[in-house]
Amino acid sequence: VQLQASGGGLVQSGGSLTLSCAASGLNVEGYSFDWFRQVLRREREGISCISRRGGSTYYADSVKGRFIVSRDNAKSTTYLQMNSLKPEDTAIYYCAASNFGCSMSENDMNHWGKGTQVTVSS
Repeated sequence: VQLQASGGGLVQSGGSLTLSCAASGLNVEGYSFDWFRQVLRREREGISCISRRGGSTYYADSVKGRFIVSRDNAKSTTYLQMNSLKPEDTAIYYCAASNFGCSMSENDMNHWGKGTQVTVSS
């Protein structure tokens, strides 16, 4: 199983980025997909989740109204569109898969991808 997150980079405050998480080696329809982020020396924060078929989405208060999660099961890919970015959104972003269902809890994840760095300049 491999989850490959991509799309990170440097963006100015107020800008947008879209992250992708490409999955291989698993039947994606059996998994919800979560996005987490981590700032150095802080705990990893669950920020979004999309259910197995995309019918339900969940967001942390810190990103609600700015970020949009989506998925394309035919492409085995999950996306996180990030709008109105703020300097405090600077972090390493991770995608993860869970057969437990949406929880945005690290302990419920079965598979993790390597992170992608997002840096928002002021």
